[in-house]
Amino acid sequence: MVYKVIGIMSGSSLDGLDLVHVQLDEVRGQWSFQILHSQCLSYSEKWLTQLRHATSLSVGDFLKLHTQYGRYLGEAVNQFIEDNNLGHNVHFIASHGHTVFHEPQNHTTWQLGDGATLAAVTSLPVISDLRSMDVALGGQGAPIVPIGDALLFGNYDYLLNIGGIANVTIQHPTSGQSPLAFDVCPANQILNTLAEREGLMMDEGGALAESGSLLADVLDELNAVIWYKKLPPKSLSNEAARDLVFPHLLMSPHNNADMLHTAAWHIAHQIAEAVKLFPHNKPEATLLATGGGAFNTFLMTLVQKMLAPHNVKVVIPDAAIVKYKEALVMALIGTLRWREEENVYSSVTGASKNSIGGALWIG
Repeated sequence: MVYKVIGIMSGSSLDGLDLVHVQLDEVRGQWSFQILHSQCLSYSEKWLTQLRHATSLSVGDFLKLHTQYGRYLGEAVNQFIEDNNLGHNVHFIASHGHTVFHEPQNHTTWQLGDGATLAAVTSLPVISDLRSMDVALGGQGAPIVPIGDALLFGNYDYLLNIGGIANVTIQHPTSGQSPLAFDVCPANQILNTLAEREGLMMDEGGALAESGSLLADVLDELNAVIWYKKLPPKSLSNEAARDLVFPHLLMSPHNNADMLHTAAWHIAHQIAEAVKLFPHNKPEATLLATGGGAFNTFLMTLVQKMLAPHNVKVVIPDAAIVKYKEALVMALIGTLRWREEENVYSSVTGASKNSIGGALWIG
């Protein structure tokens, strides 16, 4: 079977809206993919403000923002289709939306971007609300990308995504053959926030961080955070991620370059600690690194340095996969929902069972 799907992802780092047009092929249970078209749309200052402060709104204003963002997504998709001449070449849309509230311990998660509005604006079928079923079943609702890791990138032992929050998938943990995955630590949201103090959107290539010096006392404080001792399954909301490390960094009197340098060390250390929990028992294992953080040369050098003693080699794929892997996986998750097949692993999230996540809207 062949599916041509538009996948939509907005990550916690708020670096933009990712759109991909992908072809997914399934032959006797084996999946392959092609990224046919892709685009990242930067958010306007207005949207950045609205998304950052969504949870402070009244109920009425929050619901209006939900539909307004759904309309924004629909208009972005329509323009994407027009720009790439994709008319009659899209079977459906799979939209993650933008997470603004995540409390799985209270069986609640919310991704902005009303699927009904998106379907109405595009006149295409839409699959949205991808996490709620897992959360209703007692799961963390995150990470949900491991299904894509298993079906599309099964030749790697570890898969690391460094977005606003870093998360890792372990393909063959010692506890069994089902994949495991969990959030590791705040990542780009720390680095970007510190870079913004210098008038930069991001620390390009980690150049500013590399120019700084290690603050050993601050690093010890960061690594001592109790949450890091918790065993998976575990996930972080945007707010919880900020609460873990922002007070240690943003209230520090130290030089900003030194804080960036130290934050990079902290992220690399926590990634290495996460991998170390699940040894591969091979002469050499591979870790696929994607997400915006994979373009941070200084950070990735630190990650490789800390993983080398564990015989893990870091692999950075081509730029399209680095940038758009999560949107690609959303397209796959939507396709599995379309086929009414399981698309979230309970071994990853801690839910009572595997589930078929996603609401279907016929545009």
